[in-house]
Amino acid sequence: MPTATGNAEKRQERQLHPLLPFLQTQSQTSLTRLYQRPSSCLSIFRLLGAVERQLVMNLLWLESSIPISTMSSWVTKDGKTLFDDALASLAQLHILSNNTTNKLGLGPAFKTSMRHAITGGGTSVSFGVPAEADEKRPAPSTDSLDAYALERWETILHYMVSSGTGQTPVKPSQGVLFLLQRNGLMAMNQGQLQITSSGFQFLLHTPHAQLWELLLQYLQMVEERQMDLVEVLSFLFMLSTTELGREYSTENLSDTQRAMLEDLRDYGLIWQRKASSRRFSPTRLATTLTSSLPPLPTAANASGAQDQGFIVLETNYRLYAYTDNPLQTAVLNLFVSVKSRFPNLVVGSITRESVRKALVNGITADQIISYLTTYAHPQMRKNKPLLPVTVQDQIRLWELERNRIKTEEGVLYIAFASQADYEYVLNYARQLDVVLWENTAKRCFFGSVEGHLNIRGFIERRTGGDG
Repeated sequence: MPTATGNAEKRQERQLHPLLPFLQTQSQTSLTRLYQRPSSCLSIFRLLGAVERQLVMNLLWLESSIPISTMSSWVTKDGKTLFDDALASLAQLHILSNNTTNKLGLGPAFKTSMRHAITGGGTSVSFGVPAEADEKRPAPSTDSLDAYALERWETILHYMVSSGTGQTPVKPSQGVLFLLQRNGLMAMNQGQLQITSSGFQFLLHTPHAQLWELLLQYLQMVEERQMDLVEVLSFLFMLSTTELGREYSTENLSDTQRAMLEDLRDYGLIWQRKASSRRFSPTRLATTLTSSLPPLPTAANASGAQDQGFIVLETNYRLYAYTDNPLQTAVLNLFVSVKSRFPNLVVGSITRESVRKALVNGITADQIISYLTTYAHPQMRKNKPLLPVTVQDQIRLWELERNRIKTEEGVLYIAFASQADYEYVLNYARQLDVVLWENTAKRCFFGSVEGHLNIRGFIERRTGGDG
């Protein structure tokens, strides 16, 4: 069994897919229902780490469990930690059977479905039911599906960075907006939705990570929407195993899965001619859900590829962005004072005012620097350090400048009759953890608004008792 030997390799090996921790919190009953579908087992297998996949394949074709000592004998000393972690992960996912602690074996539901997924056979429709060809209405081409997915996804991201800035971006559906708010990526500010600090960090992620972050929030809302979580997961896993450019029938979908079609259209995961259509086509966003392939058609996609930078930053705070992507230009507008725009070039400067505007919107100095670093032009990557130190330091200083004074609403308590009265009330306020400022010499302190009713009631009770 292959093992990792270096610390860096071990850390890389243990980077779990974001969906796996969510699945590990689900009950054994729910996971057993999920594992009855071959497409779900195959999709989860793709998400597992290398060691977990190796263990599953070694156990898959065994008719009975084997002693743990037998499997352990294949593991080197350096790989023991990875081996133990992999076993723990598979046990939490209830992929391993829990009959005994001394033997290893796959659970019967997972084993049976995984075998069917690899060898075929059976009457399972978990991989989707292809729709019959319609000569009058041919299936959409791969290029048109890619264009549709890109347009839907960029609409979401462009609205995030442009809303509340005086621009009029295309507004996504109410379901998408609700999801962005629930996930903390956007928040109401003076009656308008605006991007948050978490939302800006979201833009730094790859499209694949962005998509799963939204889907995980969608999964966490399933219960309150009275949807069947197993049906939702199985439909997502089914989509990840479908073929791009092919139409599938809705006839075999459950009620929960039919209800999902509208949401998935809004996210760009599926295409339908109309809402009542009995067939749908998965886009690349859907077919790559559990794959390592890029989910959008071009490398320079909505959030930009990590290996294709376009920003040049000079020591005089001048910035040149070689892009014609409206979304990338909108992101730069959040913290750059744009001076000129050309067909494939944006020229601007990082100024005190532009950075302060970003800070007001919840974007931090480190996030600005991280964005500039992530999308630095290949020519910039020859520099050491990559970004000019003077610019990095100044951005952080502007943030510190803004944070020097912090405003808090509260109540000032003064005119105490004696030092004893002052300390008595002050100690009570400290117990409530509502003291924002105090001055013993002048017998006064400043408390938060939340604690005022309690403090006032305490003073009135003390005054009444003395009277």
